[in-house]
Amino acid sequence: MAEQDDQRKRHFILEGTAETERFRSPQQGGGGAPIPDRNRSQHGGALMRQLEALRPQVVNAREAQEAAGIEEGFGLQVEFESFPDIELAFESLARERSGIELLNVRHDEQRTLATVFVPDGKLETFENLIHAYLDESKDTKSGPKNRKLLNAISEIRAATLSALWTDDPAELPASEEETLWWEVWLPVRGDRAETTGRFKQMAEGLGFQLAPGELQFPERTVLLAHGSAAQMKQSVLTSNSIAELRRAKEAAEFFDALPPEEQPAWLDELRARLTVPGEDADVPHVCLFDTGVNHAHPLIAAGLAAPDLHTVEPGWGTNDGDGHGTEMAGLALAGNLTEALASQEPLDVRHRLESVKLLPANGANGGDARHHGYLTTEAAARPEITAPQRRRLFSMAVTARDNRDRGRPSAWSAAIDRLAADSEGQSETPRLFVIAAGNVQDPNAWAEYPASNTTDGIHDPGQSWNALTVGAATQLVQITEPDAGGYQPIAPAGGLSPFSTTSAAWHKTGWPLKPDVVLEGGNAAKDALGAVWMPSLSLLTANSKPEERVFTTTNATSAASALAARMAAQLMAEYPGLWPETIRALIVHSAEWSEAMRQAFLPGNGQPTKAEISNLVRHCGFGVPDLDRAMWSVENSLTMVCEERLHPFSRDGRKEPTLRDMNLHRLPWPLEELEALGETPVAMRVTLSYFIEPNPSERGFSARYRYESHGLRFDAKRPAESEADFRARINAAARDEEERTRSGGDDPGWVVGKQNRHKGSLHSDIWRGSAADLASRGVIGVYPALGWWKTRPRLERYDRPVRYALLVSIRAPEVDVELYSAVANQVAVPVAVQV
Repeated sequence: MAEQDDQRKRHFILEGTAETERFRSPQQGGGGAPIPDRNRSQHGGALMRQLEALRPQVVNAREAQEAAGIEEGFGLQVEFESFPDIELAFESLARERSGIELLNVRHDEQRTLATVFVPDGKLETFENLIHAYLDESKDTKSGPKNRKLLNAISEIRAATLSALWTDDPAELPASEEETLWWEVWLPVRGDRAETTGRFKQMAEGLGFQLAPGELQFPERTVLLAHGSAAQMKQSVLTSNSIAELRRAKEAAEFFDALPPEEQPAWLDELRARLTVPGEDADVPHVCLFDTGVNHAHPLIAAGLAAPDLHTVEPGWGTNDGDGHGTEMAGLALAGNLTEALASQEPLDVRHRLESVKLLPANGANGGDARHHGYLTTEAAARPEITAPQRRRLFSMAVTARDNRDRGRPSAWSAAIDRLAADSEGQSETPRLFVIAAGNVQDPNAWAEYPASNTTDGIHDPGQSWNALTVGAATQLVQITEPDAGGYQPIAPAGGLSPFSTTSAAWHKTGWPLKPDVVLEGGNAAKDALGAVWMPSLSLLTANSKPEERVFTTTNATSAASALAARMAAQLMAEYPGLWPETIRALIVHSAEWSEAMRQAFLPGNGQPTKAEISNLVRHCGFGVPDLDRAMWSVENSLTMVCEERLHPFSRDGRKEPTLRDMNLHRLPWPLEELEALGETPVAMRVTLSYFIEPNPSERGFSARYRYESHGLRFDAKRPAESEADFRARINAAARDEEERTRSGGDDPGWVVGKQNRHKGSLHSDIWRGSAADLASRGVIGVYPALGWWKTRPRLERYDRPVRYALLVSIRAPEVDVELYSAVANQVAVPVAVQV
């Protein structure tokens, strides 16, 4: 029997299922490649001579800084290089009490390179480390003192421009005459405004042009400066307040539309079936960050009021001179108009639109450049000032042109993470961002499908941890153009769109699994000569110049992200009390991979490995979301939603914070019904969604200088495991108290697997097995993992609570069983039915 969709029921929104208790991770640290022993006297002597060679440069740096008007905070930036294939213990280079600060860490194919700021008079700190290393009387049981740090260091030298460059090495200016917009990352030392002001004064004195605005993160301030490589080299000596340099991103990509035949009568017929809430209605709003929206379009005017048109630059106006923003507005309001026009059913829209003009058109960072992260922050403020109590989500199809970040957080993606987490407002009003993954733009690459999807990475800011990042899939395979007889669709029905970028080429440890989901983004076609895209393989939407034509076509991840934003608004309308984290989770929780996706990215007919599943997720996200599945439960397939809080860390008088709490969720479980099904195959899906506070810097991402404020993990009780053993397995504190041993063995039923699913701040996995085994799995644990709130105690974030959404579904689509009613009887709620 198929999933029963004729009796749709609201999901269970549960309260009071979590019991909080103290948590301490049972896992032990360690690992890492051994560091070879060195000839103590030779190696220590060489390092000491390199330090001595720095002394004249310390004097020169101070003289240059005094000449530039700097009155305090003198020092030199020093670069440390590891031996080949040896990981440098770069965290040990920092001595915060002495003012010695780790600025950045880079890796090439063989070496680790770390840049450190050493204040005037503190070079002796490293000399003392070497003296202790050379002194045999201070040896420890493992050998010379400080051996782990010093035996890994090959060279010590004064930092140059390249030592501050943390972007793609190919982006480093090739000549001193080249001018560009530099993304300058400043450390926060004492008073942030004072540090930033000193740099701006120095930069203006050297002839730099500074862009208005800046981005502020816990330990970094990011701004833009335009000048030559020669000017920046001088600034490295003159200013000691630069932690990192990157090339500023060029402005965003948009795609011109290919219009279909004018069909104005279609619009009149559609408007007759369209119902949109009024301007004053308390409904969700999709706020579009784009090129503006043409409010004069008859379809758009129904759902977008003139007071809700904004811009980050008054001189630009709010109208759409490019066309892209209006295209996105049509999709976000009414979906793909091809489907709406082909139907005779009423189109009941339960949300409205807002618009912020983020960019005037498809352009580059010209002389009036401003940082995209700063503009995005400004854009979020505009509607919130106008209508502060309004429920809204933000939709952005603007991305950088290139994909050079390869998953690494940028200032732009970190700004979105900061906005989503509401870091400025103490996480009181988090925001939901739906953003496009960015597009494969080269038609020659489309012809290499799907290999081109693998090699073309998601574009900035699509690597944002907290945003819902949307790629593109397609069902469009019918080519109807009369002159296209020699063309064939590139992607199969249900496959990944040729336009969709992926995270397949990202570093596999540390970065999230992206995209999160894929929605319709159109297809391309090819013949023997090459690839093109066609109107019949695209989505229909509103045209920005309705006086010429009312409809146009659009495609790619921009279109897909607008459709995802519409879905999010529909969920917010049905469940107005749910958090942004929960809405994001519902969309991902409802997603499934198509057969075409499985055939493309899961080789062979056997059981796929966890690595193969991870590769599938990095191409297609968790699949295509389904609105009915996201919004409704049915009798044999139900979803439970829990929104909870916990304290991941605490200090409790200790020198360093420790892991603090975990939550144990005892869910209302249809035990008898599942046991009665015996060996019938069923599935349980678990999704955990939360927002992290970002702390971006290029100082390593796996230990003290983590990007994320905290992590959360989930685990489920196993079939043959008692609740006490389950608690003992994930909670060392409980294990110690009750003297129970950890339950061993693997839990092979999970599709994604524990090692792969716990990346980023959105974790989803599916367990498949027998109903009898699922019957005993009704307890889910949520527990903390490391983050900079714990490892950077001086920033005093360790005592903050966090919140999360936990979704658990039971699915038995092939059998007629009353699972929903069994759960409803336990929670004593009326069964609301949608027919």
